[in-house]
Amino acid sequence: MKELKSLNKYLIKYKSKLLFGFFITVVARIFSLIAPRLIGNSLSAVERFLNKSNMDIIILKEILLTNISIIMATALASGFFTFLMRQSIINVSRYIEFDLKNEIFIHYQSLSQNFYKNNRTGDLMNRISEDVGKVRMYFGPAIMYSINTISLFIIVISYMASVDPKLTLYTILPLPILSFLIFKLNKAIHKRSTKVQEMLSKLSSFTQEIFSGINVIKSYNLSSRILSKFINLAEVSKDKNMSLVILQAWFFPLMLLLIGVSNLIVILIGGTQYLNGEIEIGILAEFIIYVNMLTWPVTVVGWLTSIIQQAEASQKRINDFLKEIPKIKSGSSNNKIKNGSIEFKNVTLVYPETNIKALDNVSFKIKNNETIGVLGEVGSGKTSLFELITRLYDPNYGNIYIDGLDLKSYKLGELRKKIGYVTQNPFLFSESIINNIKFGKKNSSLEEIKSAASLASIDDEIQKFKFQYNTILGERGITLSGGQVQRISIARALIKQPKIILLDDCLSSVDTDTEEIILKNLNKYSENKTTIIISHRISSIKSADNIMVLKKGRLIEFGGHKKLVENKGYYNEIYEKQQAEQKK
Repeated sequence: MKELKSLNKYLIKYKSKLLFGFFITVVARIFSLIAPRLIGNSLSAVERFLNKSNMDIIILKEILLTNISIIMATALASGFFTFLMRQSIINVSRYIEFDLKNEIFIHYQSLSQNFYKNNRTGDLMNRISEDVGKVRMYFGPAIMYSINTISLFIIVISYMASVDPKLTLYTILPLPILSFLIFKLNKAIHKRSTKVQEMLSKLSSFTQEIFSGINVIKSYNLSSRILSKFINLAEVSKDKNMSLVILQAWFFPLMLLLIGVSNLIVILIGGTQYLNGEIEIGILAEFIIYVNMLTWPVTVVGWLTSIIQQAEASQKRINDFLKEIPKIKSGSSNNKIKNGSIEFKNVTLVYPETNIKALDNVSFKIKNNETIGVLGEVGSGKTSLFELITRLYDPNYGNIYIDGLDLKSYKLGELRKKIGYVTQNPFLFSESIINNIKFGKKNSSLEEIKSAASLASIDDEIQKFKFQYNTILGERGITLSGGQVQRISIARALIKQPKIILLDDCLSSVDTDTEEIILKNLNKYSENKTTIIISHRISSIKSADNIMVLKKGRLIEFGGHKKLVENKGYYNEIYEKQQAEQKK
């Protein structure tokens, strides 16, 4: 259970509720033990009456009625305390489930970009759902029934020993055999549980990926091939689950067998003692009832063992991710971004996943309130600039400064709060349009939302929708056109009122007229902001204060449009080519 030790902090957090649950469990068990004693007492009283003792029928009736009343009262009390036990301990397991999911989710958000490139979404989802569910069972039913079983064993066996030590000893003889079997089965269950959870992650990752790319699958007529792969994965998953279930199935028959043996021992040894006049019939009846009271706790040991082993396997998978250290660490200073000037000084970036050098010794300065265009062929390192500014990655060499201060000194929250970033492939959530824009500013008013949408030239189109801004979007904004997705993403970035605006080729899906309107709006909007626009079309960036040209990760040209055209370099070559294409 070493992996589960990391969860002790939650046991400490909810110790008062758990201690209350433990106390209630003991009380409930004490009440449940009164009934067998009274049943035994009643049988002994009947036996004495039948043996023609001095007991009067009226006294016998009084004893029986008293015992029956007490049995009913203790049964009700035991049931009430059992209800309180479940309410306290099971509720704690739900609190811990909530806390653990939050801990995992917060940690997920702190991890670096390369973590998500190296791990599949389905596996991440499985660990925060299925694995946490297995762990919750450890905190709920496992703890509750463990306390219940231990307290019942201690109380019952202690009482049985006080009544008849010899009979008690014979009764519990099968228990060491039970312990040995549990020990042997534990290891096998742990190994198979781990394999089952790993297979479930693979299956979740596969299905999540298929649903995300369903358009490609349908358009390429790959349904039968994908179905075949899914059936193979499901078959392997089924085999691993069956392997685990077959092993778990041994528990209950073995437990019942051992309890049956205990019953036979009680009847054999106790019956002999009764015939020899060593004990009354009531004690024999008590022992049979007590042995059968232990049937469920002993039987449930196998189930509890399985739960704990599965929780151990699941927590190990969770711990593997929780031990992952974020490579991008937040700065410690309280510096605020006020102006938005940016400087790259001999910056080199090599992506760890592919070992590709995206930027090579790049240096430049951008003054606050400037608009900069970025041009370059595919793979020249344009997007990498933005990933460095937003600290999705840190450079391998060189330094980046904002407002003259090292980028790493800023707290990540402060840095990203002051940046409005529209990615090359914008992502919209399965929410309403108004909520998607509100992701940029939580408490924004409808007027602010419409203003941002107008700047992005999308307000008029939204107004034509049946539910306007309350229109619910499909996953990833699939119900909208590419241009509409881009413009809503721009509105989401602009509503933040950031000091730095980063636009990564986010006008590629809009027509030329709409692009001109958006750029004019941006020119007015960004008067007191630093703006960087990546584009493959020179028409989108020619009015910028300066333009930087990247090629194979190196900055080869920097200056205004007119200057770069006059230089007759790479920029002018692209410009003339695009001019010629427009004339055709």
